[in-house]
Amino acid sequence: MTLQNKLSELGLSLPKVAAPAANYVPYVIAGKTLYVSGQIPFLNGEKMHMGRLGENLSVEDGQKAAQACALNILAQVNEAVGGDWSKVVRCVKLGGFVNCTADFYDQPAVINGASNLIAGVMGDSGKHARFAVGAPALPLGVAVEVDAVFELA
Repeated sequence: MTLQNKLSELGLSLPKVAAPAANYVPYVIAGKTLYVSGQIPFLNGEKMHMGRLGENLSVEDGQKAAQACALNILAQVNEAVGGDWSKVVRCVKLGGFVNCTADFYDQPAVINGASNLIAGVMGDSGKHARFAVGAPALPLGVAVEVDAVFELA
């Protein structure tokens, strides 16, 4: 079953790849490693999931934001491998930043939104190392930003 089919079963699809918002590239391939720049929760250019956890967003809102970031990550990977997912060995690591108040401590639960999607559509090859940290602000006021590292064949 293809990645797109697995996403479809979940009622999801790959968004258009997001263009960089500053002086960087969306991904870099170095040897057999694919580094995906931090992705924010805008899908197909539509702003969503704006705000801070612990202030005006719930953990569930944050999980939806993290899932949107993961969809953007998968879109960047798809672009990097020209749609040939046989070139992707595994997801190695996700890094998650959560825009939150100083007394918010559920960053891991929020970033599970991204981790669950990656592992759900990639199976065992989607299980990854990870960090989830809080930040007092994120670019453009988004709730979450997630970056990723993948191993390529």
